[in-house]
Amino acid sequence: MTKMALGTHPFLLGFEQLERLVERTAKTGNDGYPPYNIEQTSDRSYRITLAVAGFAEEDLTITIEDSALVVRGRLTEDMGERVFLHRGIAGRQFQRSFVLAEGVEVGTATIVNGLLHIDLNRSEPDRVIQTIQIRKG
Repeated sequence: MTKMALGTHPFLLGFEQLERLVERTAKTGNDGYPPYNIEQTSDRSYRITLAVAGFAEEDLTITIEDSALVVRGRLTEDMGERVFLHRGIAGRQFQRSFVLAEGVEVGTATIVNGLLHIDLNRSEPDRVIQTIQIRKG
């Protein structure tokens, strides 16, 4: 028995892009930093929360690239004169990506007590019924 790829199944016309999306998501190097939560806040809204202790607003960037929400962090503070006896709080740069489904829009982003909250909203899909005329050949 031959295994069919997702995008080549005869009932999934035009879904080739979905297979590429799944592959791209699987390849993203998620090393677990920074830790995050994803919660459903209502039937049509979600919240992503990232633990970004030590990062200020100006150290973080949030962009939407190719249907993905990308959060990047890079500390800009000068460590020149500081001497650490122990450094257990990670302050390294990071990039965390979340693939967005069609119709999901990014709302507000807030930072509170070292947690970055990004609210997402799913828009109501338009129901379209279209009648196709049959022509005589």
